[in-house]
Amino acid sequence: MQYKGLRFTARVSSSRHLGVFPEQASHWEWISQVIKAAGRPVKVLNLFGYTGLASLAAAQAGASVTHVDASKKSVAWARENQELSHLEQKPIRWILDDAVKFVQRESRRQAVYDGIIMDPPKFGRGPKGEVWECFDMLPDLLKTCRSILLPRPLFIVITAYAIRASALSLFYALEDMTNGLEGGLETGELVLRERSAGRILSTAIYARWSAGEGPTEKSSGEMR
Repeated sequence: MQYKGLRFTARVSSSRHLGVFPEQASHWEWISQVIKAAGRPVKVLNLFGYTGLASLAAAQAGASVTHVDASKKSVAWARENQELSHLEQKPIRWILDDAVKFVQRESRRQAVYDGIIMDPPKFGRGPKGEVWECFDMLPDLLKTCRSILLPRPLFIVITAYAIRASALSLFYALEDMTNGLEGGLETGELVLRERSAGRILSTAIYARWSAGEGPTEKSSGEMR
């Protein structure tokens, strides 16, 4: 499949996922716009990065990207997508690791980023059996992520699937994380639109912050 210069493989997996969530395209475009508008080198961290499409969109826009996922298969899939998109020369670090442990180490190393993308699952396990519970662990992860942001970061995006919570819960969590930073917050649902009748299907909730107002246009592109 392809979408605005990004090429990637979709295939059926044991988890019933296909390797792509089309509704995320609105995030890819928003992230790209923020990076391009920065007018300077940008470092992005993508946690729970899955098959890498957000990472590739950020790299395509000119950012240096660190992609972290606990699944060896997903990281390999992401690297395949990098080759398909002809982005092999872009600066992307592919990290197989537990997201929480990686961020903690980055904090100790005093590493800093301009932007953070995260799509945490409701439940998951790290490469060494580490347990992830979204409701219990997300607040602490966000707190640690704040410590690895530059004093004047560019953006943060959080998306959540299959959890019994409203978009407002992510909004308030991100509001707490970005307290003291100048910027704008928005929250809502990611949706797919049915072509025949134009009805929309809610698939996920999200919250995102950007320095200043940030671009908010809806995506008009289509995958094929």
